[in-house]
Amino acid sequence: MALDDIARRGLVLLGCGKMGGAMLEGWLARGLPPASVWVLDPAPPEGLGPRGVHLNEDPPARPAVALVAVKPQMMDTALPRLAGLTGPDTLVISVAAGTPLSRFETAFGAETPVIRAMPNTPAAVGAGISAIIGNAAAREAHLALAEELLSAVGQVVRLAHEDQMDAVTGVSGSGPAYVFHMIEALAQAGEAEGLARDLAMALARATVAGAGALAAQSEESAETLRRNVTSPGGTTAAGLEVLMDEAQGLPPLMRRTVAAAAARARELRDG
Repeated sequence: MALDDIARRGLVLLGCGKMGGAMLEGWLARGLPPASVWVLDPAPPEGLGPRGVHLNEDPPARPAVALVAVKPQMMDTALPRLAGLTGPDTLVISVAAGTPLSRFETAFGAETPVIRAMPNTPAAVGAGISAIIGNAAAREAHLALAEELLSAVGQVVRLAHEDQMDAVTGVSGSGPAYVFHMIEALAQAGEAEGLARDLAMALARATVAGAGALAAQSEESAETLRRNVTSPGGTTAAGLEVLMDEAQGLPPLMRRTVAAAAARARELRDG
């Protein structure tokens, strides 16, 4: 199974919101023919039809891939739209948070290969990261295909166990919101030191974005990068002394933050 098989047999995208739309744009940019894509969504983005995508039309009987990109609370009404389309020859990929593999096996049968993925919102600019795990019916070829599809919006990593998905949710799934809040907090701290609001926000946004880009492009570890910009007894060292405090600094706060998000993910998974 490869992308040419998708072009021949078709891909069904169930849900075309921000995440589904970002992936679709990535696939089309990589050369997937629009006529090979069927989008099922009650309120799809404008302009899809004229681009040649099949919009809310009857999909092929046995598509190569059916990708589920709807919110978890919509599963009960959305999944029946794929009834009769899936089976051993169709790979089901889910990017729905908190929905376990067993939910799809119940809906489509244990013989259907299913891959659960957790992407994050930077996928909208091609800078996301997705973690994937497959059920027992998912073979190496299925995992490789899922990686190829998801790599259109960023990096892809594989998990060893599905239970790890809750931690992934707490780290990378919810993580962009933590970073956005850090920008807010850094800008507010700049205001408190006398900077105008717009200037403080411009400095904070550019600093976080630039540091992230440097971390992504550098082969050095985050610890090494931190040390490289920290002169003994300097201003950065003074700030880090507060931020790295073992009792009240960022490390214990981040542990509690990720733990809370992961715990909520488990609650959603278990109903």
